Amino acid sequence: MQSLARSVFQHGRRCLLAQCVQSSAPVSTSSKLLSDKLFVHRDTDQNNPNIPFEFTKENLKRAESIIAIYPEGHEAAAVIPLLDLAQRQFGWLPISAMNYVADYLKMPRMRVYEVATFYTMFNREPTGKHHVQVCTTTPCALRGAEDVVTRVKKNLGIDVGQTTKDGQFTLTVVECLGACVNAPMIQINDNYYEDLSLNDVDEILNDIKAGKTPKAGPRNGRLACEPAGGLTSLTEPPTGPGFGVQPGL
Repeated sequence: MQSLARSVFQHGRRCLLAQCVQSSAPVSTSSKLLSDKLFVHRDTDQNNPNIPFEFTKENLKRAESIIAIYPEGHEAAAVIPLLDLAQRQFGWLPISAMNYVADYLKMPRMRVYEVATFYTMFNREPTGKHHVQVCTTTPCALRGAEDVVTRVKKNLGIDVGQTTKDGQFTLTVVECLGACVNAPMIQINDNYYEDLSLNDVDEILNDIKAGKTPKAGPRNGRLACEPAGGLTSLTEPPTGPGFGVQPGL
């Protein structure tokens, strides 16, 4: 039965291909969605297994404390925080650092590659000192994220995926960064800048260029993610014990 089913499938496939070849009408497909990064590694002068990497003494202690969180025999569960530690030390994540983490955790290197290529927080190519990530997912898009991208490009003089000539800024467009209530927003290294106007974008980037550290968080006066027009509940002092309870109780 399996061989019969296989033959039927192959015959149908050949017939379909023959129809496509014989047809004078053009064959079209939906657009192919591709990541802006290769999942497959290609050796380059700046990214190959021979690039020296090992944890510093300080980061070795951090790695040991991270691994200690996990049960014995499950040290491989620490792969994400250790890759993050390696990226913070090196500035980005070359394949030599992935190999080092894999060997350090005594796990197959391929398992580490799977993690590093799945999570977009790992930068497998060099980035600038200040990694500018603009969220363009639906909530941010509805609040002007595309205009934010345009303003960043104009301010830095680079396009998405590029790094400034001085190596200070890299611009990346990313999906949801989890600050939907404060859209539009950008992440620069570990800091979130939220509730942005286009003037805020210029001010933040210009402050960083001047060596300043802009204050992170909302830029419209909000403390966090409370309603922009003020509280709509819990606006009165809380009632005391027994409020609304039947007298008999």
